[in-house]
Amino acid sequence: MKNMNQSTSAQIQTTHSKAPMVMRQLPSMPGLLGKAAFKSGSYQIGDALPGLSAQVNDLVVNAQHLEAYKKVCGFAVEGNLPATYLHMLAFPLFLQILTQQDFPIQAMGQVHLRNQISVLKSFDIQQPLSMTAAVGDSELTSRGLEWDIDVIAAIDNQTVWSSSSTFLHRCKTEVKQKCRSVISREGDPQSWAVGADIGRRYARVSGDYNPIHLSDITAKLFGFKQAIAHGMWSKARCLAALEEQLPEAGYSVDVNFHRPLFLPADVLFFTKQLVGEKQFSLYNQQGDQAHLDGLIS
Repeated sequence: MKNMNQSTSAQIQTTHSKAPMVMRQLPSMPGLLGKAAFKSGSYQIGDALPGLSAQVNDLVVNAQHLEAYKKVCGFAVEGNLPATYLHMLAFPLFLQILTQQDFPIQAMGQVHLRNQISVLKSFDIQQPLSMTAAVGDSELTSRGLEWDIDVIAAIDNQTVWSSSSTFLHRCKTEVKQKCRSVISREGDPQSWAVGADIGRRYARVSGDYNPIHLSDITAKLFGFKQAIAHGMWSKARCLAALEEQLPEAGYSVDVNFHRPLFLPADVLFFTKQLVGEKQFSLYNQQGDQAHLDGLIS
């Protein structure tokens, strides 16, 4: 997935796709997080990433879990299935790939740069889903290796939802830095207060207990001055604010993540209506630092 604000860079092809790792249920998050904490990397500049994928079949959405997710992200309990929910549900598949020995990038320390989600068709959440995550494109940029994980959710072999996430593996390259587009923040913003506990609350629902989100003490161990919010919580919170304007299906949401959202925080949420599209962005209280910007189309 290549979208807004992307610079030209050196494309790298993945190696031939391997047969997916097929599981009867989503793998255990505690076990995967333990593996991820000790997984090292052997990546060398120019290496092609292996075509790994992980798949789970007959996955049924748990109504109570969905309700808990909606509450922590600000969605109406009786509303549609949030676009971001299946991405959160697929996170164990991400870790299943990252913790494989033949995946050359360390599991911890990857920076989430971008995320694109397409809600293709509406469906009954009681229908069993097949969900597959796979290593996608990668390329060298001035900041390091940018690489993708793509996810699709299907019912009866028909894709109903898809996403693509771009991560950054920091390493020294010879690619020149390109200018970035200016982020729009027009209009009268909404002001939100984000509590210090939002990282822990989201972790309890998502299972993503990355220490950088849990407390100031654990975040400092990884070089952050304070705990930071999960990027996908921030995206979900923005979509929750626009929930009444979103259809049940037939739309995409692209987001670029910028500066970390340190907790607690007061933030400003800007929106702008375009022809057939809506821009949105999330800024600090002063309005001079962007946490993310996005486009709904």
